[in-house]
Amino acid sequence: MGLLALRRYVPYLRPYLGLVVVFGVAQLGSLAAAASIPKVIQYIIDGPITHHQLGQLVPMAGLLVLVGLLEFVFIYLRRNYSGIASLRIETDLRNDFYAHLQNLQVSFHDNWQSGQLLSRAISDIATVRRFVSFGLIWFLQTFVTFVVVFVLMIGLDWVLALVVVVCMLPIAYFSKKFQDKYRVIARRLQDQQGDLTTIIEEMATGVRIIKAFGRMPLMQKRFEDQARLLRTTSLEGIKARALLWTRLNFLPNLSLVAVLLLGGVNVVQGHLTIGGLVAFMNYVFMLTWPMDAIGWVLSMSEECRTASERLNEVLDSRPEIADRPNATSLERCSGRIEFRGVGFKYPKSDEWILRDLNLTIEPGETLGIVGRTGSGKTTLAYLLPRLYDVAEGQVLVDGIDVRDLQLRSLRTHIGVAFEDPILFSASVHENLVMGRPIVSDEELKRAIDVAQAGFVWDLPWGLETRVGEQGYTLSGGQRQRLALARAVLGSPPILVLDDPLSSVDVHTEAVIEESLRRVLEGVTGLLVVHRPSTLALADRVALIDGGAVVAVGAHTDLLKSNDLYRALLSQEYETSRVQTA
Repeated sequence: MGLLALRRYVPYLRPYLGLVVVFGVAQLGSLAAAASIPKVIQYIIDGPITHHQLGQLVPMAGLLVLVGLLEFVFIYLRRNYSGIASLRIETDLRNDFYAHLQNLQVSFHDNWQSGQLLSRAISDIATVRRFVSFGLIWFLQTFVTFVVVFVLMIGLDWVLALVVVVCMLPIAYFSKKFQDKYRVIARRLQDQQGDLTTIIEEMATGVRIIKAFGRMPLMQKRFEDQARLLRTTSLEGIKARALLWTRLNFLPNLSLVAVLLLGGVNVVQGHLTIGGLVAFMNYVFMLTWPMDAIGWVLSMSEECRTASERLNEVLDSRPEIADRPNATSLERCSGRIEFRGVGFKYPKSDEWILRDLNLTIEPGETLGIVGRTGSGKTTLAYLLPRLYDVAEGQVLVDGIDVRDLQLRSLRTHIGVAFEDPILFSASVHENLVMGRPIVSDEELKRAIDVAQAGFVWDLPWGLETRVGEQGYTLSGGQRQRLALARAVLGSPPILVLDDPLSSVDVHTEAVIEESLRRVLEGVTGLLVVHRPSTLALADRVALIDGGAVVAVGAHTDLLKSNDLYRALLSQEYETSRVQTA
Protein backbone atom coordinates (compact mmCIF):
# COMPACT_ATOMS: atom_id res chain seq x y z
CA MET A 1 0.00 0.00 0.00
CA GLY A 2 1.00 3.64 -0.44
CA LEU A 3 0.88 3.87 3.36
CA LEU A 4 4.17 1.97 3.67
CA ALA A 5 5.76 4.14 0.99
CA LEU A 6 4.82 7.24 2.99
CA ARG A 7 6.82 6.29 6.08
CA ARG A 8 9.74 8.35 4.86
CA TYR A 9 7.56 11.45 4.70
CA VAL A 10 6.01 11.18 8.17
CA PRO A 11 8.49 13.77 9.58
CA TYR A 12 6.94 16.33 7.21
CA LEU A 13 3.70 16.02 9.20
CA ARG A 14 5.24 17.05 12.51
CA PRO A 15 5.16 20.84 11.96
CA TYR A 16 1.44 20.55 11.20
CA LEU A 17 0.30 18.25 14.00
CA GLY A 18 -2.33 20.81 15.03
CA LEU A 19 -3.94 20.63 11.60
CA VAL A 20 -3.73 16.84 11.67
CA VAL A 21 -5.49 16.71 15.06
CA VAL A 22 -8.30 18.97 13.82
CA PHE A 23 -8.60 16.78 10.74
CA GLY A 24 -8.75 13.60 12.87
CA VAL A 25 -11.43 14.99 15.14
CA ALA A 26 -13.46 16.17 12.14
CA GLN A 27 -13.03 12.75 10.51
CA LEU A 28 -14.45 10.98 13.56
CA GLY A 29 -17.17 13.60 13.97
CA SER A 30 -18.40 13.26 10.38
CA LEU A 31 -18.46 9.47 10.68
CA ALA A 32 -20.36 9.61 13.99
CA ALA A 33 -22.92 11.98 12.46
CA ALA A 34 -23.35 9.79 9.37
CA ALA A 35 -23.68 6.62 11.44
CA SER A 36 -26.30 8.18 13.75
CA ILE A 37 -28.69 9.10 10.92
CA PRO A 38 -29.92 5.49 10.32
CA LYS A 39 -30.51 5.09 14.07
CA VAL A 40 -32.64 8.25 14.13
CA ILE A 41 -34.57 6.97 11.10
CA GLN A 42 -35.10 3.63 12.89
CA TYR A 43 -36.40 5.45 15.96
CA ILE A 44 -38.81 7.53 13.82
CA ILE A 45 -40.19 4.49 11.99
CA ASP A 46 -40.50 2.25 15.03
CA GLY A 47 -41.76 5.09 17.22
CA PRO A 48 -43.90 7.98 15.92
CA ILE A 49 -44.80 6.36 12.59
CA THR A 50 -45.60 2.88 13.92
CA HIS A 51 -47.56 4.27 16.89
CA HIS A 52 -49.14 7.11 14.87
CA GLN A 53 -47.56 9.78 17.10
CA LEU A 54 -47.55 12.49 14.45
CA GLY A 55 -46.64 15.22 16.94
CA GLN A 56 -43.17 13.76 17.42
CA LEU A 57 -42.36 13.69 13.68
CA VAL A 58 -41.41 17.35 13.51
CA PRO A 59 -38.89 17.21 16.41
CA MET A 60 -37.40 14.03 14.93
CA ALA A 61 -37.13 15.68 11.50
CA GLY A 62 -35.41 18.63 13.19
CA LEU A 63 -32.97 16.21 14.83
CA LEU A 64 -32.15 14.75 11.40
CA VAL A 65 -31.50 18.24 10.04
CA LEU A 66 -29.23 19.02 13.01
CA VAL A 67 -27.24 15.82 12.52
CA GLY A 68 -26.95 16.60 8.80
CA LEU A 69 -25.64 20.08 9.57
CA LEU A 70 -23.08 18.64 12.01
CA GLU A 71 -21.91 16.20 9.34
CA PHE A 72 -21.61 19.08 6.87
CA VAL A 73 -19.47 21.10 9.30
CA PHE A 74 -17.21 18.14 10.10
CA ILE A 75 -16.76 17.29 6.42
CA TYR A 76 -15.83 20.91 5.66
CA LEU A 77 -13.26 20.98 8.48
CA ARG A 78 -11.85 17.61 7.42
CA ARG A 79 -11.38 18.57 3.79
CA ASN A 80 -10.19 22.09 4.49
CA TYR A 81 -7.55 21.21 7.07
CA SER A 82 -6.35 18.10 5.25
CA GLY A 83 -5.92 20.22 2.11
CA ILE A 84 -3.98 22.92 3.96
CA ALA A 85 -1.70 20.38 5.66
CA SER A 86 -1.05 18.41 2.45
CA LEU A 87 -0.20 21.53 0.43
CA ARG A 88 2.24 22.70 3.10
CA ILE A 89 3.82 19.25 3.15
CA GLU A 90 4.09 19.36 -0.64
CA THR A 91 5.81 22.74 -0.48
CA ASP A 92 8.29 21.54 2.15
CA LEU A 93 9.00 18.33 0.26
CA ARG A 94 9.51 20.15 -3.03
CA ASN A 95 11.87 22.65 -1.38
CA ASP A 96 13.90 19.83 0.18
CA PHE A 97 13.95 17.90 -3.09
CA TYR A 98 15.25 20.92 -4.99
CA ALA A 99 17.85 21.63 -2.31
CA HIS A 100 18.95 17.99 -2.50
CA LEU A 101 19.30 18.25 -6.28
CA GLN A 102 21.54 21.29 -5.85
CA ASN A 103 23.69 19.47 -3.29
CA LEU A 104 24.27 16.50 -5.58
CA GLN A 105 27.50 16.49 -7.55
CA VAL A 106 27.72 17.44 -11.21
CA SER A 107 28.33 13.81 -12.18
CA PHE A 108 24.86 12.89 -10.87
CA HIS A 109 23.24 15.39 -13.23
CA ASP A 110 25.47 14.17 -16.08
CA ASN A 111 23.82 10.75 -15.82
CA TRP A 112 20.18 11.79 -15.35
CA GLN A 113 17.75 13.05 -17.95
CA SER A 114 16.50 16.49 -17.00
CA GLY A 115 12.95 15.47 -17.92
CA GLN A 116 13.04 12.62 -15.41
CA LEU A 117 14.15 15.00 -12.66
CA LEU A 118 11.47 17.51 -13.66
CA SER A 119 8.72 14.89 -13.58
CA ARG A 120 9.84 13.78 -10.11
CA ALA A 121 10.07 17.35 -8.78
CA ILE A 122 6.62 18.26 -10.09
CA SER A 123 4.26 15.38 -10.88
CA ASP A 124 5.59 12.75 -8.45
CA ILE A 125 5.55 15.11 -5.48
CA ALA A 126 2.04 16.21 -6.50
CA THR A 127 1.02 12.54 -6.64
CA VAL A 128 2.22 12.00 -3.07
CA ARG A 129 0.34 15.11 -1.97
CA ARG A 130 -2.89 13.97 -3.66
CA PHE A 131 -2.75 10.63 -1.88
CA VAL A 132 -2.09 12.31 1.47
CA SER A 133 -4.92 14.81 1.06
CA PHE A 134 -7.50 12.57 -0.64
CA GLY A 135 -6.51 8.92 -1.04
CA LEU A 136 -5.19 8.47 2.48
CA ILE A 137 -8.26 10.18 3.94
CA TRP A 138 -10.56 7.91 2.02
CA PHE A 139 -8.55 4.85 3.03
CA LEU A 140 -8.86 5.79 6.71
CA GLN A 141 -12.50 6.78 6.23
CA THR A 142 -13.28 3.47 4.53
CA PHE A 143 -11.52 1.40 7.20
CA VAL A 144 -13.16 3.19 10.12
CA THR A 145 -16.55 3.18 8.35
CA PHE A 146 -16.38 -0.58 7.83
CA VAL A 147 -15.55 -1.17 11.51
CA VAL A 148 -18.19 1.20 12.88
CA VAL A 149 -20.92 0.08 10.48
CA PHE A 150 -20.20 -3.60 11.10
CA VAL A 151 -20.47 -3.08 14.87
CA LEU A 152 -23.79 -1.27 14.42
CA MET A 153 -25.03 -4.00 12.08
CA ILE A 154 -24.25 -6.67 14.67
CA GLY A 155 -26.30 -4.68 17.18
CA LEU A 156 -29.28 -4.86 14.81
CA ASP A 157 -28.93 -8.44 13.48
CA TRP A 158 -25.71 -10.45 13.66
CA VAL A 159 -26.85 -12.95 10.99
CA LEU A 160 -27.46 -10.20 8.44
CA ALA A 161 -24.14 -8.63 9.40
CA LEU A 162 -22.42 -11.96 8.72
CA VAL A 163 -24.14 -12.18 5.32
CA VAL A 164 -22.83 -8.71 4.41
CA VAL A 165 -19.30 -9.69 5.45
CA VAL A 166 -19.42 -12.87 3.33
CA CYS A 167 -20.60 -10.86 0.31
CA MET A 168 -17.68 -8.46 0.82
CA LEU A 169 -14.97 -11.15 1.14
CA PRO A 170 -14.09 -11.17 -2.61
CA ILE A 171 -12.88 -7.59 -2.14
CA ALA A 172 -9.56 -8.84 -0.76
CA TYR A 173 -8.95 -11.13 -3.74
CA PHE A 174 -9.89 -8.55 -6.37
CA SER A 175 -7.86 -5.84 -4.60
CA LYS A 176 -4.71 -7.99 -4.40
CA LYS A 177 -4.96 -8.99 -8.04
CA PHE A 178 -5.49 -5.35 -9.06
CA GLN A 179 -2.56 -4.06 -7.00
CA ASP A 180 -0.12 -6.58 -8.48
CA LYS A 181 -1.13 -5.56 -12.00
CA TYR A 182 -1.50 -1.83 -11.46
CA ARG A 183 1.85 -1.50 -9.68
CA VAL A 184 3.65 -2.35 -12.94
CA ILE A 185 1.39 -0.07 -14.98
CA ALA A 186 1.85 2.89 -12.59
CA ARG A 187 5.65 2.63 -12.67
CA ARG A 188 5.73 2.37 -16.46
CA LEU A 189 3.28 5.28 -16.78
CA GLN A 190 5.28 7.65 -14.58
CA ASP A 191 8.59 6.71 -16.25
CA GLN A 192 7.04 7.37 -19.65
CA GLN A 193 5.79 10.75 -18.45
CA GLY A 194 9.39 11.57 -17.52
CA ASP A 195 10.59 10.49 -20.98
CA LEU A 196 7.94 12.66 -22.62
CA THR A 197 8.98 15.61 -20.45
CA THR A 198 12.58 15.07 -21.57
CA ILE A 199 11.57 15.23 -25.24
CA ILE A 200 9.66 18.48 -24.67
CA GLU A 201 12.57 19.97 -22.68
CA GLU A 202 15.08 19.02 -25.38
CA MET A 203 12.86 20.55 -28.06
CA ALA A 204 12.54 23.79 -26.10
CA THR A 205 16.28 24.13 -25.45
CA GLY A 206 17.41 22.86 -28.87
CA VAL A 207 14.79 24.57 -31.02
CA ARG A 208 17.44 26.53 -32.97
CA ILE A 209 19.30 23.38 -34.01
CA ILE A 210 16.06 21.58 -34.83
CA LYS A 211 14.89 24.39 -37.09
CA ALA A 212 18.32 25.03 -38.61
CA PHE A 213 18.61 21.39 -39.72
CA GLY A 214 14.95 21.10 -40.64
CA ARG A 215 14.39 18.25 -38.20
CA MET A 216 10.92 19.32 -37.06
CA PRO A 217 9.26 16.21 -38.58
CA LEU A 218 11.78 13.96 -36.81
CA MET A 219 11.18 15.58 -33.42
CA GLN A 220 7.43 15.55 -34.04
CA LYS A 221 7.60 11.80 -34.74
CA ARG A 222 9.66 11.20 -31.58
CA PHE A 223 7.10 13.13 -29.56
CA GLU A 224 4.11 11.37 -31.12
CA ASP A 225 5.69 7.93 -30.64
CA GLN A 226 6.33 8.64 -26.96
CA ALA A 227 2.88 10.20 -26.50
CA ARG A 228 1.32 7.14 -28.17
CA LEU A 229 3.24 4.86 -25.82
CA LEU A 230 2.02 6.92 -22.86
CA ARG A 231 -1.56 6.74 -24.15
CA THR A 232 -1.36 2.94 -24.49
CA THR A 233 -0.12 2.57 -20.92
CA SER A 234 -2.80 4.99 -19.67
CA LEU A 235 -5.48 2.92 -21.39
CA GLU A 236 -4.13 -0.21 -19.69
CA GLY A 237 -4.55 1.56 -16.36
CA ILE A 238 -8.07 2.70 -17.23
CA LYS A 239 -9.04 -0.85 -18.22
CA ALA A 240 -7.64 -2.29 -14.97
CA ARG A 241 -9.44 0.32 -12.85
CA ALA A 242 -12.71 -0.10 -14.76
CA LEU A 243 -12.66 -3.88 -14.23
CA LEU A 244 -12.02 -3.49 -10.50
CA TRP A 245 -14.66 -0.79 -10.03
CA THR A 246 -17.25 -2.89 -11.87
CA ARG A 247 -16.63 -5.85 -9.58
CA LEU A 248 -16.63 -3.72 -6.45
CA ASN A 249 -19.88 -2.01 -7.44
CA PHE A 250 -21.54 -5.40 -7.90
CA LEU A 251 -20.75 -6.65 -4.37
CA PRO A 252 -22.77 -4.01 -2.41
CA ASN A 253 -25.75 -4.64 -4.70
CA LEU A 254 -25.42 -8.37 -4.07
CA SER A 255 -25.32 -7.82 -0.32
CA LEU A 256 -28.29 -5.43 -0.57
CA VAL A 257 -30.41 -8.12 -2.25
CA ALA A 258 -29.41 -10.67 0.41
CA VAL A 259 -30.20 -8.22 3.22
CA LEU A 260 -33.58 -7.33 1.70
CA LEU A 261 -34.62 -10.98 1.33
CA LEU A 262 -33.34 -12.30 4.66
CA GLY A 263 -34.25 -9.11 6.51
CA GLY A 264 -37.77 -9.29 5.10
CA VAL A 265 -38.09 -12.82 6.41
CA ASN A 266 -36.89 -11.67 9.84
CA VAL A 267 -39.43 -8.84 9.88
CA VAL A 268 -42.25 -11.22 8.95
CA GLN A 269 -41.14 -13.61 11.68
CA GLY A 270 -40.92 -10.77 14.19
CA HIS A 271 -37.15 -11.05 14.78
CA LEU A 272 -36.52 -7.55 13.35
CA THR A 273 -38.57 -4.37 13.22
CA ILE A 274 -39.27 -2.48 10.02
CA GLY A 275 -37.26 0.44 11.38
CA GLY A 276 -34.39 -1.93 12.14
CA LEU A 277 -34.47 -3.28 8.56
CA VAL A 278 -34.50 0.23 7.10
CA ALA A 279 -31.60 1.23 9.37
CA PHE A 280 -29.68 -1.91 8.38
CA MET A 281 -30.19 -1.17 4.69
CA ASN A 282 -29.03 2.40 5.28
CA TYR A 283 -25.84 0.99 6.74
CA VAL A 284 -25.42 -1.14 3.63
CA PHE A 285 -25.89 2.02 1.57
CA MET A 286 -23.20 3.67 3.71
CA LEU A 287 -20.78 1.00 2.49
CA THR A 288 -21.65 1.55 -1.17
CA TRP A 289 -19.61 4.71 -1.68
CA PRO A 290 -16.55 3.44 0.28
CA MET A 291 -16.72 0.24 -1.79
CA ASP A 292 -16.84 2.31 -4.96
CA ALA A 293 -13.94 4.41 -3.70
CA ILE A 294 -11.73 1.41 -2.91
CA GLY A 295 -10.69 1.07 -6.56
CA TRP A 296 -9.84 4.75 -6.71
CA VAL A 297 -7.92 4.57 -3.43
CA LEU A 298 -6.02 1.45 -4.49
CA SER A 299 -4.99 2.95 -7.82
CA MET A 300 -3.94 6.18 -6.12
CA SER A 301 -1.99 4.24 -3.48
CA GLU A 302 -0.03 2.38 -6.17
CA GLU A 303 0.68 5.66 -7.95
CA CYS A 304 1.84 7.08 -4.62
CA ARG A 305 4.05 4.05 -4.00
CA THR A 306 5.60 4.41 -7.46
CA ALA A 307 6.05 8.16 -7.02
CA SER A 308 7.71 7.58 -3.64
CA GLU A 309 10.06 4.99 -5.15
CA ARG A 310 10.99 7.41 -7.94
CA LEU A 311 11.58 10.22 -5.44
CA ASN A 312 13.64 7.91 -3.25
CA GLU A 313 15.88 7.08 -6.20
CA VAL A 314 16.98 10.72 -6.09
CA LEU A 315 16.74 11.34 -2.35
CA ASP A 316 18.78 8.20 -1.61
CA SER A 317 21.62 9.48 -3.80
CA ARG A 318 24.17 10.85 -1.38
CA PRO A 319 26.23 13.92 -2.31
CA GLU A 320 29.71 12.66 -3.11
CA ILE A 321 31.08 16.21 -3.05
CA ALA A 322 30.16 17.69 0.31
CA ASP A 323 31.76 19.28 3.36
CA ARG A 324 33.77 16.86 5.44
CA PRO A 325 32.91 16.73 9.16
CA ASN A 326 35.90 18.89 10.13
CA ALA A 327 36.01 21.09 7.03
CA THR A 328 37.54 24.51 7.66
CA SER A 329 36.72 27.93 6.31
CA LEU A 330 39.22 29.69 4.08
CA GLU A 331 39.22 33.13 5.68
CA ARG A 332 41.97 34.69 3.58
CA CYS A 333 43.33 33.34 0.31
CA SER A 334 46.73 34.18 -1.15
CA GLY A 335 45.92 32.11 -4.23
CA ARG A 336 48.64 29.45 -4.30
CA ILE A 337 47.36 26.41 -6.21
CA GLU A 338 48.96 22.99 -6.38
CA PHE A 339 47.91 19.87 -8.25
CA ARG A 340 49.81 17.05 -6.58
CA GLY A 341 49.79 13.58 -8.19
CA VAL A 342 46.29 14.20 -9.55
CA GLY A 343 44.42 11.36 -11.23
CA PHE A 344 40.85 11.65 -12.50
CA LYS A 345 38.34 9.61 -14.44
CA TYR A 346 34.68 10.40 -14.91
CA PRO A 347 32.11 8.32 -13.00
CA LYS A 348 31.09 5.08 -14.72
CA SER A 349 34.19 5.27 -16.93
CA ASP A 350 37.42 3.29 -16.73
CA GLU A 351 39.39 5.75 -18.84
CA TRP A 352 41.82 8.00 -16.99
CA ILE A 353 41.51 11.60 -18.14
CA LEU A 354 44.31 12.84 -15.88
CA ARG A 355 47.00 10.65 -14.27
CA ASP A 356 49.91 11.61 -12.04
CA LEU A 357 49.53 15.29 -12.92
CA ASN A 358 51.70 17.72 -10.95
CA LEU A 359 51.47 21.47 -11.31
CA THR A 360 51.97 24.54 -9.13
CA ILE A 361 50.64 28.05 -9.66
CA GLU A 362 52.15 30.72 -7.44
CA PRO A 363 50.07 33.57 -5.94
CA GLY A 364 49.44 36.31 -8.48
CA GLU A 365 50.56 34.16 -11.40
CA THR A 366 48.48 33.40 -14.47
CA LEU A 367 49.06 29.96 -15.91
CA GLY A 368 47.82 28.97 -19.35
CA ILE A 369 46.83 25.36 -20.01
CA VAL A 370 47.42 24.01 -23.53
CA GLY A 371 46.78 20.53 -24.89
CA ARG A 372 45.11 18.44 -27.56
CA THR A 373 41.32 18.23 -27.75
CA GLY A 374 40.22 15.83 -25.01
CA SER A 375 43.50 16.08 -23.13
CA GLY A 376 41.75 17.13 -19.90
CA LYS A 377 42.26 20.90 -19.92
CA THR A 378 38.65 21.72 -18.97
CA THR A 379 38.56 18.80 -16.54
CA LEU A 380 41.50 20.37 -14.71
CA ALA A 381 39.50 23.60 -14.39
CA TYR A 382 36.55 21.64 -12.93
CA LEU A 383 38.69 20.18 -10.14
CA LEU A 384 39.68 23.46 -8.53
CA PRO A 385 36.16 24.58 -7.42
CA ARG A 386 35.32 20.90 -6.72
CA LEU A 387 32.75 20.44 -9.43
CA TYR A 388 34.39 17.01 -9.49
CA ASP A 389 36.76 15.41 -7.00
CA VAL A 390 40.06 13.79 -7.88
CA ALA A 391 40.28 10.00 -7.89
CA GLU A 392 43.95 10.17 -6.90
CA GLY A 393 46.22 12.81 -5.45
CA GLN A 394 45.30 16.25 -4.13
CA VAL A 395 44.28 19.71 -5.25
CA LEU A 396 45.54 22.27 -2.76
CA VAL A 397 44.74 25.94 -2.25
CA ASP A 398 47.19 27.73 0.06
CA GLY A 399 48.51 24.31 1.05
CA ILE A 400 45.07 22.97 2.11
CA ASP A 401 43.38 20.11 0.31
CA VAL A 402 40.21 21.55 -1.24
CA ARG A 403 38.31 18.56 0.20
CA ASP A 404 39.16 19.84 3.68
CA LEU A 405 37.64 23.25 2.96
CA GLN A 406 33.99 24.20 3.25
CA LEU A 407 32.52 24.25 -0.23
CA ARG A 408 30.87 27.65 0.19
CA SER A 409 34.10 29.14 1.52
CA LEU A 410 36.20 27.62 -1.29
CA ARG A 411 33.91 28.75 -4.08
CA THR A 412 33.59 32.24 -2.61
CA HIS A 413 37.29 32.74 -3.41
CA ILE A 414 37.08 31.45 -6.98
CA GLY A 415 35.60 33.20 -10.01
CA VAL A 416 34.68 30.88 -12.88
CA ALA A 417 33.85 31.48 -16.55
CA PHE A 418 33.48 28.47 -18.81
CA GLU A 419 33.48 28.24 -22.59
CA ASP A 420 29.72 27.59 -22.65
CA PRO A 421 28.19 30.65 -20.94
CA ILE A 422 25.15 29.71 -18.88
CA LEU A 423 22.64 32.46 -18.11
CA PHE A 424 19.32 32.14 -16.33
CA SER A 425 15.84 33.37 -17.15
CA ALA A 426 16.24 36.49 -15.05
CA SER A 427 17.43 40.09 -15.34
CA VAL A 428 20.96 41.01 -16.33
CA HIS A 429 21.56 42.25 -12.80
CA GLU A 430 20.37 38.98 -11.25
CA ASN A 431 22.58 36.99 -13.61
CA LEU A 432 25.61 39.06 -12.67
CA VAL A 433 25.29 39.12 -8.90
CA MET A 434 23.92 35.53 -8.57
CA GLY A 435 22.53 36.22 -5.11
CA ARG A 436 25.66 37.82 -3.65
CA PRO A 437 24.52 39.69 -0.51
CA ILE A 438 26.10 43.08 -1.26
CA VAL A 439 27.57 44.25 -4.54
CA SER A 440 28.33 47.95 -4.91
CA ASP A 441 27.49 49.83 -8.08
CA GLU A 442 31.21 50.55 -8.55
CA GLU A 443 32.07 46.83 -8.48
CA LEU A 444 29.27 46.09 -10.92
CA LYS A 445 30.40 48.78 -13.36
CA ARG A 446 34.01 47.64 -13.07
CA ALA A 447 33.08 44.02 -13.92
CA ILE A 448 30.98 45.17 -16.87
CA ASP A 449 33.85 47.35 -18.14
CA VAL A 450 36.40 44.53 -17.81
CA ALA A 451 34.20 42.20 -19.83
CA GLN A 452 33.41 44.91 -22.38
CA ALA A 453 29.72 44.28 -21.65
CA GLY A 454 28.66 47.91 -21.90
CA PHE A 455 25.90 46.84 -24.28
CA VAL A 456 23.77 46.20 -21.16
CA TRP A 457 23.24 49.94 -20.72
CA ASP A 458 21.54 50.04 -24.14
CA LEU A 459 19.08 47.26 -23.40
CA PRO A 460 15.40 48.32 -23.04
CA TRP A 461 15.48 48.29 -19.22
CA GLY A 462 19.23 48.36 -18.67
CA LEU A 463 20.40 45.96 -15.98
CA GLU A 464 16.80 45.01 -15.20
CA THR A 465 16.21 43.65 -18.70
CA ARG A 466 15.31 39.96 -18.60
CA VAL A 467 17.48 37.90 -20.91
CA GLY A 468 15.08 35.00 -21.46
CA GLU A 469 15.68 31.30 -20.95
CA GLN A 470 19.43 30.52 -21.07
CA GLY A 471 19.98 34.10 -22.23
CA TYR A 472 19.09 33.32 -25.83
CA THR A 473 17.73 36.83 -26.41
CA LEU A 474 21.40 37.87 -26.46
CA SER A 475 24.10 36.95 -28.94
CA GLY A 476 26.72 34.34 -28.13
CA GLY A 477 29.37 37.02 -27.61
CA GLN A 478 27.09 39.03 -25.33
CA ARG A 479 26.31 35.97 -23.21
CA GLN A 480 30.00 35.17 -22.92
CA ARG A 481 30.86 38.71 -21.87
CA LEU A 482 28.18 38.65 -19.16
CA ALA A 483 29.54 35.32 -17.93
CA LEU A 484 33.02 36.84 -17.77
CA ALA A 485 31.71 39.88 -15.89
CA ARG A 486 30.04 37.54 -13.42
CA ALA A 487 33.35 35.73 -12.88
CA VAL A 488 35.39 38.85 -12.10
CA LEU A 489 32.68 40.51 -10.00
CA GLY A 490 33.79 40.86 -6.42
CA SER A 491 37.51 40.55 -7.30
CA PRO A 492 38.01 36.89 -6.31
CA PRO A 493 41.66 36.01 -5.57
CA ILE A 494 41.49 33.05 -7.98
CA LEU A 495 40.10 33.13 -11.51
CA VAL A 496 39.40 30.01 -13.56
CA LEU A 497 38.75 30.95 -17.18
CA ASP A 498 38.00 28.27 -19.77
CA ASP A 499 38.40 30.01 -23.14
CA PRO A 500 36.07 32.81 -22.08
CA LEU A 501 36.55 34.75 -25.33
CA SER A 502 35.70 32.07 -27.89
CA SER A 503 32.49 33.80 -29.04
CA VAL A 504 33.70 37.39 -29.31
CA ASP A 505 35.13 39.11 -32.36
CA VAL A 506 38.83 39.85 -32.75
CA HIS A 507 38.54 43.55 -31.86
CA THR A 508 36.47 42.89 -28.73
CA GLU A 509 38.84 40.07 -27.78
CA ALA A 510 41.81 42.45 -27.85
CA VAL A 511 40.01 45.03 -25.71
CA ILE A 512 38.85 42.40 -23.17
CA GLU A 513 42.35 40.91 -22.97
CA GLU A 514 43.75 44.31 -22.17
CA SER A 515 41.19 44.77 -19.38
CA LEU A 516 41.74 41.24 -18.11
CA ARG A 517 45.48 41.83 -17.95
CA ARG A 518 44.85 44.56 -15.39
CA VAL A 519 42.36 42.39 -13.49
CA LEU A 520 44.77 39.46 -13.35
CA GLU A 521 47.46 41.55 -11.69
CA GLY A 522 47.78 40.17 -8.17
CA VAL A 523 45.23 37.45 -8.92
CA THR A 524 46.00 33.76 -9.44
CA GLY A 525 44.66 32.76 -12.82
CA LEU A 526 44.09 29.33 -14.37
CA LEU A 527 43.52 29.98 -18.05
CA VAL A 528 42.42 27.12 -20.30
CA VAL A 529 43.67 28.13 -23.74
CA HIS A 530 42.00 27.16 -26.99
CA ARG A 531 43.24 30.10 -29.08
CA PRO A 532 46.87 31.25 -29.25
CA SER A 533 45.96 34.93 -28.84
CA THR A 534 44.77 34.25 -25.27
CA LEU A 535 48.29 33.18 -24.28
CA ALA A 536 49.23 36.86 -24.09
CA LEU A 537 47.56 36.87 -20.66
CA ALA A 538 49.64 33.99 -19.28
CA ASP A 539 52.88 34.35 -17.31
CA ARG A 540 53.65 30.68 -17.88
CA VAL A 541 52.14 27.88 -19.95
CA ALA A 542 51.65 24.21 -19.04
CA LEU A 543 51.39 21.65 -21.83
CA ILE A 544 49.16 18.63 -21.01
CA ASP A 545 49.43 15.39 -22.96
CA GLY A 546 48.38 11.89 -22.00
CA GLY A 547 46.70 13.19 -18.84
CA ALA A 548 49.90 14.67 -17.38
CA VAL A 549 51.95 17.87 -17.60
CA VAL A 550 54.77 17.25 -20.09
CA ALA A 551 56.19 20.76 -20.21
CA VAL A 552 55.98 24.05 -18.30
CA GLY A 553 57.56 27.33 -19.23
CA ALA A 554 57.23 30.70 -20.88
CA HIS A 555 55.35 30.80 -24.14
CA THR A 556 58.41 31.81 -26.18
CA ASP A 557 60.60 29.15 -24.58
CA LEU A 558 58.10 26.37 -25.29
CA LEU A 559 57.75 27.50 -28.89
CA LYS A 560 61.49 27.02 -29.31
CA SER A 561 61.93 23.80 -27.35
CA ASN A 562 58.74 21.74 -27.69
CA ASP A 563 57.59 20.31 -31.02
CA LEU A 564 54.12 19.28 -29.75
CA TYR A 565 53.50 22.74 -28.31
CA ARG A 566 54.59 24.36 -31.56
CA ALA A 567 52.41 22.00 -33.62
CA LEU A 568 49.34 22.54 -31.44
CA LEU A 569 49.57 26.32 -31.60
CA SER A 570 50.24 26.27 -35.32
CA GLN A 571 47.15 24.13 -35.88
CA GLU A 572 45.00 26.29 -33.58
CA TYR A 573 46.32 29.44 -35.23
CA GLU A 574 45.34 28.19 -38.67
CA THR A 575 41.95 27.07 -37.37
CA SER A 576 41.29 30.44 -35.73
CA ARG A 577 42.26 32.24 -38.97
CA VAL A 578 39.79 30.13 -40.96
CA GLN A 579 37.03 30.76 -38.40
CA THR A 580 37.72 34.50 -38.43
CA ALA A 581 37.68 34.59 -42.21
